[in-house]
Amino acid sequence: MSEVIVTTEIEERKTGKELYSYQKGAINKIFKLFEEAPEDYHLLYQLPTGGGKTVIFSEIVRQYLKHHKKKVLVMTHRIELCRQTSNVLTDFGVKNKVVDSTANLDDQKQYSCFVAMVETLNNRLNDDKLDISDIGLVIIDEAHYNSFTKLFKFFEKSFILGVTATPLSSNIKLPMNDNYDELIVGETIESLIEHKFLARAKTFSYNVGLTSLVVGSNGDYTVKSSEDLYTNTHMLGKLLQAYEERSKGKKTLIFNNGINTSIHVYETFKAAGYPIAHLDNTATKKERAFLLKWFKETPNAILTSVSILTTGFDEPTVDTIILNRATKSLTLYYQMIGRGSRILKDKSEFSVIDLGNNFHRFGPWGADLDWQQIFRAPNFYLEKLMNDEEIEDNFGYEMPAALREEFKNSEDVSFDIKQTYLDAIKNRESTKVVLEKSLLNHAKICIENSEDVYDALDLAKKLGDDIDFRLQRYSKCIAKSTHNFMDWLRNDYRTKLRLFLRNNFDEMFEEIHGRPPE
Repeated sequence: MSEVIVTTEIEERKTGKELYSYQKGAINKIFKLFEEAPEDYHLLYQLPTGGGKTVIFSEIVRQYLKHHKKKVLVMTHRIELCRQTSNVLTDFGVKNKVVDSTANLDDQKQYSCFVAMVETLNNRLNDDKLDISDIGLVIIDEAHYNSFTKLFKFFEKSFILGVTATPLSSNIKLPMNDNYDELIVGETIESLIEHKFLARAKTFSYNVGLTSLVVGSNGDYTVKSSEDLYTNTHMLGKLLQAYEERSKGKKTLIFNNGINTSIHVYETFKAAGYPIAHLDNTATKKERAFLLKWFKETPNAILTSVSILTTGFDEPTVDTIILNRATKSLTLYYQMIGRGSRILKDKSEFSVIDLGNNFHRFGPWGADLDWQQIFRAPNFYLEKLMNDEEIEDNFGYEMPAALREEFKNSEDVSFDIKQTYLDAIKNRESTKVVLEKSLLNHAKICIENSEDVYDALDLAKKLGDDIDFRLQRYSKCIAKSTHNFMDWLRNDYRTKLRLFLRNNFDEMFEEIHGRPPE
């Protein structure tokens, strides 16, 4: 594209936002490629959520139109992003037209920049309603979505610039290097944190058994299997406990995989007396606006949602992100956490509560990922990720410090279910002996730290997480982990532990303490 004028310094302007040095550097790199590459070159630019991708490409549009007689088209995958992008472009002095389903295109010749949602644009182009003969630059926001690629055939002579926080395709069968010639990697999350452009994430990961989850045709966990797991009483209780331990009284955004799960979350928190609202894609524009206004203005608000807020949502006052779901999508993982990364004058960090083993799967948000390698060889990266069984094999239950203090008379509170199972198999014993030995161990540590049976029963109630961890390990050993079986097993174990303590307390107390209970 020899007609492009390269700017070594961003031209002064009185509209839009002030550009940061890394944004200016990115723009200069991109314009340099405009000059050197063929006119139909496909370039991908990566920058973390919160780094200002829209600001960067809006300035690119402004400069491009100033030096060219061709037009620009910006594509997004959601109507909310269309409007946000249009507003930013307007701030940069770029007159633009949003091509939505109701747009009248009779005046299209008056515009040099169009903003369109991919599905609407596809319909308009197939109906020959939009003249794209003089589009020289196409910008694709959230380029990792594959819905855009079907439109490339319309722009065979245009320079295409895709922008994304994660240059990893949403469909593993359609890698991004099939559609883009080159990747430019922008500023890292760590660098943006160090320079106070983003807040730092402090992650609390709660181990969750995910072996009941099913992977669908899109490569991620199905909504049905996720809802079966995350709507059970155990997981809802675990979510509430995690919130109370790590985020009580703080503005919290909860992500779920399924509307039914989010509604269950809403009802659970509402019953506990916490200020919470539920939002999904069935809400009207008016309802959505009302809820987001309430969320913004309420300091301790909790908003439980389903996918709708992963992109195009910017609320800096969020203190905590709760991942009440598991995902195999690196992009979704980064998008969800990124919703809490906006800084404020008195906010330099935020909390992430992970209830889907996502931290174990992908590593910490902001880890030093080799985006160039991921772009060139996505399957190599994906194949290196640990599967759920590998992740769970590395789990070890660690009793919280406050609870461990209540069991201070016990030298060791751990119990190796897997080894006990292997020993049982070796000795040709029934696998039921594994649970019997586990239950005996739990009874022992309760009685070691009690003066009467009521103390022991009270301590037994507090062992819920340890019990669930052991039972999850046991279910893996016997290869049986259906939703109904696990619910029955949890209830059965707790009932048997209570009965055992009532029936055997005096005898075990005297055996442990060398004296009868008082």
